[in-house]
This record gives sequence, C-alpha cells and structure tokens, in this order.
Amino acid sequence: MSSNTFELIGKYGDHEEILFCQDKNVGLKAIIAIHNTALGPALGGTRMWNYKTEEEALIDVLRLSKGMTYKAAAAGLNLGGGKAVIIGDPKTMKTEGLFRAFGHFVNSLNGKYITAEDVGTSVNDMEHVYMETPWVTGIPKDFGGSGDPSPYTAHGVLMGIKASAHEKLGTDALKGMRVAVQGLGNVGSHLVKYLHEEGAKIIVSDIDQARVKKCHDQFGVEVVSPEAILGVECEIQAPCAMGAVVNDQTIIQFRCQIIAGGANNQLAETRHGEALRELGILYAPDYVVNAGGLMNVFVELEGYSPDRAFEKTRKVYDNVKKVFEIAKRDNIPTNIAADRSAEERIITIGRLKQRHPGKSNRAFTTLKEVNNR
Repeated sequence: MSSNTFELIGKYGDHEEILFCQDKNVGLKAIIAIHNTALGPALGGTRMWNYKTEEEALIDVLRLSKGMTYKAAAAGLNLGGGKAVIIGDPKTMKTEGLFRAFGHFVNSLNGKYITAEDVGTSVNDMEHVYMETPWVTGIPKDFGGSGDPSPYTAHGVLMGIKASAHEKLGTDALKGMRVAVQGLGNVGSHLVKYLHEEGAKIIVSDIDQARVKKCHDQFGVEVVSPEAILGVECEIQAPCAMGAVVNDQTIIQFRCQIIAGGANNQLAETRHGEALRELGILYAPDYVVNAGGLMNVFVELEGYSPDRAFEKTRKVYDNVKKVFEIAKRDNIPTNIAADRSAEERIITIGRLKQRHPGKSNRAFTTLKEVNNR
C-alpha cells in the first residue's frame, strides 16, 4: 500500500474496522471493510476483481462498505454496512483453498461482518466460505440458504424504475417505454426478463458478447455497443455494470428522463446528483434502488422464505418514493435526500444501541440472535 493509506481511509468514511487478509499459499489478497454497525452486524458481499493496484482495491471497498451502511438504513433493515474485495482475476484465480482461506478471516471477526456473493463471486464460492465460517449468506439452497440473490435485487430495481416512472412520467406502467440496460450480469439479465414481462422496449449492451447474444435470442432486445448505450434516446437508463457511470465525461451524453439501475456508486462524485437535477433527469439513488438483494439475505438471516423475500423487495417502490418526497420538501438533489433519510435513521437507532460486538461461538441461526447484545 502507498504511504497515504490512512489518508484514503479518512477520505472515504469513518470506518470502524479494516482487515487486510493475505495467504500466500493460496494466492489470497483481500480487504474487509466494516463501515458502521450502529443498526446491526455489517453485511455486504465479497467482490473479486482484477484491480490494477492495491490502492484501487482499498478505495473500492471503502466506498462500497459505506454504501452498504446507507443501503441497509434506507431500506429499514437492522443491519450495518460492510464489504470485502478479493484482488485477482475471477476467471482464472478461483480455487476452493482461496475462498476457504478467506472464510477464516471472515470468521475471525466473530459476526461483526457477514458476507455474501457479489461481482466476480458466486453461490458456489460462498459454499466454500461457509465451510470455514457461519457468517455468510446467499449460500446454496441445499445448505439451507437462499441461493442466488440477483433475481431479488433485479426485482427491487424494477420496483425502483416503476416508482421513478410514476414520479417523472405520471405512470408506473412500463409498457412501450424505452429502457436502456447497461450490463447483462446476474442482475442486469434478470432485470431484462422483468422488463420484458412488463412490455418495455429494451436496449442492452455488455462487454461480454455471449451474454448479449443470449439476451437477444431470448427476449429480442435491441443491441448497441457499450460505448453507445449511455447516449441512446430512451425514457429510462438502467446502469447495471460498474460504478461512476455518471461523470463529467458521460453526463452530456444522456438522452433520458430517468436514471434508475442496479449498479453501485453510479455518481462519480456527489455533485453529479445536482448536475442531473439541473438537466431535468430524475435520479433514483442506487443504494435505495438495488436494496432487493440485501432484503433477500436479511430474510435468510431471519429464517428463509422465498415468498416473503420477494414480497419484501416490493418495499423498494415506497422507499424510492420517500426519497423523492424528501428531495422536493427540502429542495435538494435526490442523492442528498437519500443520504439524509439514511443518516437520520442511523442516528436515531444508533443512540439506542452500541456498536455490534460480534459473537464468540459459531452458532448461527436467526438475525435476532446475531443482534443479541
């Protein structure tokens, strides 16, 4: 790491704990960041990515973990925010040993951090983590888990899109509306399915041409290049790839009325929320829109029911509408309104609780037990 590590940590949030993990025998280099446990144990997925530098990985995990704190708070869940990143190529470097070694580090935190799958990791990877620690969700259904959370994330995104359409366009019926989906990973591909069922006109792009072909063959979507997707004329842009999609270079390209998608950290900087407002583009804050997956694993911690999890994701509609109401009430950009809503809940509930201490035993049953003080 560079000499400004602590400066970076201070810049990206007041984190409670950061754990650097290394096991040379299996090639593991990872970082776990616990941002805030005022509302409950920190929950957030493990991302595996071929970062160019260790500093880039640190910045990503700091931003993502803080975002999870706000996501859980805005979603009304009794969870804190955390995240983990594993440095490496997910296509060539995955092994059982790597994920089991990572599970040892997760276990050392005694329940302060609960992990799950994320970009570059899968349910099968979480099965290997689960072999070393109970503090993991999104495990295979055969192990009593909920399996892949992406359908629930995508359904929450659909609810966020519908709430945004109602706010901006006066209707939440998406039939005939043009929706541009950037990224056809697990969440993006499921979102396309839901949009197709709604009768929307869908435009897609992805750097993986196999995904594009599969989506086109299955749903007859319009396909454009990754370089062109942000500039297509449409009612709704749905970013479902990597973050910082709204930046100084891209903001002049948008020809949409709404931005609502599943990607994390869509605004490169906070000021881009105000810039979108000045352009008349309604931005549905990403961590409010993409909370469906978190809602799903929360239900898993309580004792899993797929019907209850699916129904819980419908709450995203109301949460997004609440953000819009705060933005109008206080005359502020929607991203600031979302932060304000989350921060108020963290402060209010945080006064009633202490930071989550973790648990010393391996028993792992319900969220109520996990939160037991």
